[in-house]
Amino acid sequence: MKTKREDAEVHFQYAEEIQEKLKNDTFAQWLGIELTEIGPGTAIAEMKITENMLNAHGTAHGAALFAIADFVFAVACNSYGKTSVGLSVNIGYLAACQKGDKITAIASEIKRNHRTSWYEVRVENGKELVAHVSALSYRKNDYFVGGDE
Repeated sequence: MKTKREDAEVHFQYAEEIQEKLKNDTFAQWLGIELTEIGPGTAIAEMKITENMLNAHGTAHGAALFAIADFVFAVACNSYGKTSVGLSVNIGYLAACQKGDKITAIASEIKRNHRTSWYEVRVENGKELVAHVSALSYRKNDYFVGGDE
C-alpha cells in the first residue's frame, strides 16, 4: 500500500523520470513541440508555426495554438508524478500568428487540492500574448513514477 507523499517531494525525487514520461507525447512530437522547462506545477514549451498549421486566412490555426497550450497544461498538472487528466479548458484567441513564428506556451498552477488543480496558460509569439487559457484537471490516486512506494 502506498503512503501519502508530498507532491513537491515526489516532483524533485523523480524529476528526470517525470520529464522523460511527459516528453514522450507522440502528438506533441509530431507537431514539433519542444518541452523546454518543467517544474512543480509549471511547464514551458516552444513550437514553430509551419505551413501545415495555417488556416484558410493564412494565419495559425486555433487548433495549433490550443495543442501547445494543452500540452503544457498536461505537463504542469502531471509534474508531481500523479496521473492527472483534463476536465475543462477555455481558450481565448487574442492575436494572430504567422508562418515562421516561434510560439511559447507557459503553464502556471493557480491552485491545487487533493482532487483538482487549476492552471493558467499564456501563449506568446515573442511580441505579444496570442492566446490565454484557463484549465482544470482531475487528479487520480495513482502515481506514474516511483513504483509501489
